[in-house]
Amino acid sequence: MATTTSITTTYAGEKAGEYISAALLSGNTIDNGGISVKPNIKFKEVIKKLATDGIVKDGSCDFADTSTITLTERIIEPKTFQVNLELCKADFRSDWDAIQMGYSAFDNLPSSFQDYLISHAQAKVAQKMEQNIWRGVDSNEGEFDGFVPLATADTDVVDAVGTAITAGNVIDELGKVVDKIPSELYGSEELHIYVAQNVFRAYKRALGGFQSNGQGAAGVNAQGNNQDINIVYFDGVKIFMANGLADNYMVAAEKSNLWFGTGLLNDTNEVKVLDMSDLDGSMNVRVILRFSATVQYGIGSEIVLYTPA
Repeated sequence: MATTTSITTTYAGEKAGEYISAALLSGNTIDNGGISVKPNIKFKEVIKKLATDGIVKDGSCDFADTSTITLTERIIEPKTFQVNLELCKADFRSDWDAIQMGYSAFDNLPSSFQDYLISHAQAKVAQKMEQNIWRGVDSNEGEFDGFVPLATADTDVVDAVGTAITAGNVIDELGKVVDKIPSELYGSEELHIYVAQNVFRAYKRALGGFQSNGQGAAGVNAQGNNQDINIVYFDGVKIFMANGLADNYMVAAEKSNLWFGTGLLNDTNEVKVLDMSDLDGSMNVRVILRFSATVQYGIGSEIVLYTPA
């Protein structure tokens, strides 16, 4: 008799928070600590920004205001999303059975069939959220406005215009970004240059040598291209590879100025796995995820956006 795989439990409530957390927070940008996370936003959160002009004045015997204080605000309002999948157990059971029997070379996959299906959905959600964080467009289905569209529409953001990036020009193009960074930010430990994958690859190849913009044929530590360079800096600023950025884009900002907001632990998050065999006699399983997410930044004038011409 063939093995029957059935699902008798529904994931929701407290457990749902753990699964949604894995899906939302396992993208490259968030998982590697690239931006600040603001969880548990029930509806929306108003974040105050305080700015002052020169606060130090000449001394006197009287109390006199020494600064003008300007209070502005940013609103971060997560958008609700859902994932509705219907999967046939037969398509996944052979892989899962192989894992259970020890025929798989991977030992970090879920041990239960429910977790196996949820992890499949989680991977897709994490990939989409990573893209949304940087280049999502709110009017598109399943997206919110990412940092690039938000910054593009903001006249306070510092713009740097460039070109398609290669190993031959990446040093010069990164230099354009650094040259635009406000002086009060340069040297901050939280300052990053977030770059697309193709920019990161080009920079690593340039560091390995074999190009003509001053790095030398031997590359970093005279090791050429036969080395693993994962943590890299440019002019003292850490380079962060953001998988969600479109090719040839870069953003310079402090990570505390870039926010990802979600209702991670509130009741808008839900995970359910429904076995349809008892309802309609099919071998289908429905995976349902509901969650909320968005991004926002604080001070536009402290962000540099590099766009290809």
